[in-house]
Amino acid sequence: MAKRTPKKPVAAPLKDAETTHKHEEAMAAAEEITAEVAIERLALISEGLKQKATAKQAIFRNTSAAFELLRQVSMELTLELSRRITAIDSTVVIEYRPINEMEFHIRFSGDLLMFVMHSNIVTFPDDYGPMPSKYVGEDFRRRFFGHIMAYNFMADSIKYQRLNDPGYLVGRLLINIENHYFIEGVKELELPDINMADNMLTHDALKLFVESAMIAAVNNDLIAPPLQEIQKITVKQKIENQQVSRGSKLGFSFYSGQHHLE
Repeated sequence: MAKRTPKKPVAAPLKDAETTHKHEEAMAAAEEITAEVAIERLALISEGLKQKATAKQAIFRNTSAAFELLRQVSMELTLELSRRITAIDSTVVIEYRPINEMEFHIRFSGDLLMFVMHSNIVTFPDDYGPMPSKYVGEDFRRRFFGHIMAYNFMADSIKYQRLNDPGYLVGRLLINIENHYFIEGVKELELPDINMADNMLTHDALKLFVESAMIAAVNNDLIAPPLQEIQKITVKQKIENQQVSRGSKLGFSFYSGQHHLE
């Protein structure tokens, strides 16, 4: 019986070998590009953190320091006003009330000012407030602000937990990375037209802010509702001590803030 000769393996065509080689080269190049893109993205993230995040942390520290100074100014002011008023009428109460590290109140007569520091750093549209000014445009870090809000409530609204009673935003204090400030709020604050580039945060500036807010609140009288609006009362309102006979503040005329000067 004849012996069969085993067949030799057929070599891959040269064309297939070239195709495989090109594919491997393309894959290697793609991996190299992907690695470069990843490095670029990491560099962008790192640069963003270095510039924007670092700036925001500095602004938060500035805002926290400003709030503590505002707290100190408010305590000094309430003490001084108490001394003056007590000599005339001891029944008039003016007091400072600490709430937490980001909030405190000033109660005077029937009014309550609530100062609240927000933890977030914010920015605004290009045409808002101080944003179009030359000072802000010179450094992108000046586009970010910490902010402290001043609200006016009736003191009894808080005392009796009348949850539906309205409060009013009297003013907002914006603080930037260089400890410059910008105040915006109601017309009754009578804000001066000052260039933010010259507005350095100081004890006197914060005292003026608190005094102006107190004057605006005192001059905003309590208005009783017409009889027709309080003829009916629900059991829920009575149980929750939400007497419809209570008055409400007249309200404020809002002013967008200090004029930014070039």
